[in-house]
Amino acid sequence: MQQELAKDVILHIIGEIGFDGATYRAMQYEGPGVASLDMDDRMTIANMAIEAGAKNGVFPFDEITKKYVDEAIRRNGTRSEYTPVELDTEQNFCYDKKIDLDKIEPTVAQHPDPGNRALAKELSHVKLDRAYIGSCTGGKTSDFLAFAKVIGKRKVKIDTYGVPATPMVVKQLQTISWEGTSVWELLQSAGVIMTENASCAACLGGPQDTFGRLNKPLTCISTTNRNFPGRMGHKESRVYLASPYTVAASALTGRITDPREFL
Repeated sequence: MQQELAKDVILHIIGEIGFDGATYRAMQYEGPGVASLDMDDRMTIANMAIEAGAKNGVFPFDEITKKYVDEAIRRNGTRSEYTPVELDTEQNFCYDKKIDLDKIEPTVAQHPDPGNRALAKELSHVKLDRAYIGSCTGGKTSDFLAFAKVIGKRKVKIDTYGVPATPMVVKQLQTISWEGTSVWELLQSAGVIMTENASCAACLGGPQDTFGRLNKPLTCISTTNRNFPGRMGHKESRVYLASPYTVAASALTGRITDPREFL
């Protein structure tokens, strides 16, 4: 499984159980597929547990987690002693679902909620006004690198906004170089409107002057968390959720596009 499919995985799951399918419960992920997920994958999947109504999303502590935590400790100079929370050996489940990650395809959550699932290849008739990459689940460095991989040296066809999740992401995108050009410059050259003001921005609507906000009825494809009416601004806008790959491909064509057309 490629890292960029993490958003497809959680959209697939929410489509299976519904946007209220885990209300007041925990969503726990185990099995051999977990080993293929890096920390960015896990953060994307766990962070969107709330989009299924859950209280939290849980992954077991393993070597990948340990490496991430230890690196963060060294970087930030924080307390080095910690006690991992282990899984309860006597835990009970409301239900189990098994997912074959190799069978996951580019997935989209349609208006008006994260559980309204469809495959990207089924939605090529949906014309778009805007593309948006950002938020805690879609604005990490790895998300922008996936997005840039699809964009390449092409130009976007519709208004496309990029909002890094943190100042560190801004710095990394301005530092990482592809063929002598920073990823930040590559995206700007493609026509992506970038901001150095890392934030949630239009993911949660906000005032009229919020960067990337949908201030009129627009159809937008976004890497953000949720797409309930009015979430990104105007209550009559239509928001489709997708992975950075799918959002990038769609920005290039002006319609919802399966990214495998470009990869």
